[in-house]
Amino acid sequence: MKFLDEAKIYLSSGKGGAGAVSFRREKYIPRGGPDGGNGGRGGHIIFQTNPNLNTLIDFRYKQHFKAQSGKHGMGRNKSGPRGEDMLIQIPIGTEIIDDQTGQVLMDFNHPEQSWQILTGGKGGRGNAMFATSVNQAPRNADPGLPGEEMWVRLRLKLLADVGLLGFPNAGKSTFLSVISNAKPEVADYPFTTLTPQLGMVRRYGQDMVVADLPGLIEGAAEGRGMGHRFLKHLSRCSVVLHLIDGTSEDPVTSYKTIRSELKNYDAEFNTEDTSLSNLPEVIVLSKNDAMLEEEVKNGVEALKKASGQTPLLLSAVTGEGVDVLLDTLLNYVKEARAAKLANEAKTLEEGPTVAEPEAEII
Repeated sequence: MKFLDEAKIYLSSGKGGAGAVSFRREKYIPRGGPDGGNGGRGGHIIFQTNPNLNTLIDFRYKQHFKAQSGKHGMGRNKSGPRGEDMLIQIPIGTEIIDDQTGQVLMDFNHPEQSWQILTGGKGGRGNAMFATSVNQAPRNADPGLPGEEMWVRLRLKLLADVGLLGFPNAGKSTFLSVISNAKPEVADYPFTTLTPQLGMVRRYGQDMVVADLPGLIEGAAEGRGMGHRFLKHLSRCSVVLHLIDGTSEDPVTSYKTIRSELKNYDAEFNTEDTSLSNLPEVIVLSKNDAMLEEEVKNGVEALKKASGQTPLLLSAVTGEGVDVLLDTLLNYVKEARAAKLANEAKTLEEGPTVAEPEAEII
């Protein structure tokens, strides 16, 4: 299945049905009163998350979504049926963005979460609704109200606990294939990974999702290479795992370049709440099996001086440092989950800050 994490679609709710102009005409009742029914409401547009979806590829082939219009009213006080709602299923982690203003309208991050974005037009009143003591035979009815329409952009951000960062060919895919059942393509050339890869890791009975993102290059935040398209997937991660190729000419430069790209991306796209450069970071010097002992020592000292933290050592090929690294990542994930639960409990305790919408009158 191809991976698609952005799409633009057109939405249109249904038009309300028109009210009917009708009079009761039966045997022995030649001049009955008005009995025109009301028109039916137009269908709503509703988004709903589907845990079985993990890409927006379906929206490449269908970009227009229109809900059904309400039916017209009929005689004998029969109201027209409502228009059928349009239910659009999306992956968990999808943001709905107003294409005109760029405002994020809704962020879907829970299973079976649903939200009505457009309301169908109200049905028109039939002539029975216009009868009064003065006008007992009205011959007018309301047309149905039009529905709403808009263009929106869908932006998918993967729900992963750990995000793998690093230059192309830094060993990210190899590491993911060792710790999980994921089978990303692994080869000795840059840009082997062209789309994000997810792997599930079970540690001490707890699961965490690790995302392998395509490698960054200098200038990624301005659109060079492919990494800038996938940096947004880091915003939902609990911790960033920064893999640095120990066999590269200058590991410190590699580290500083990636950090610079995160800051540049934040300045362009993110707010303080979604800052990528402020995420917890675990620095790892990888490919130790291909390094001399002196090279390892020098690399660790240089990275410690540049980053302020002692990097972990890793060799995905021999398994050196894998257990220590996974334990470190799990601690970050557990802390993030505990903080999230505490925030949700606080929100429930404080209660909703927005008034509940009034019930719809049909």
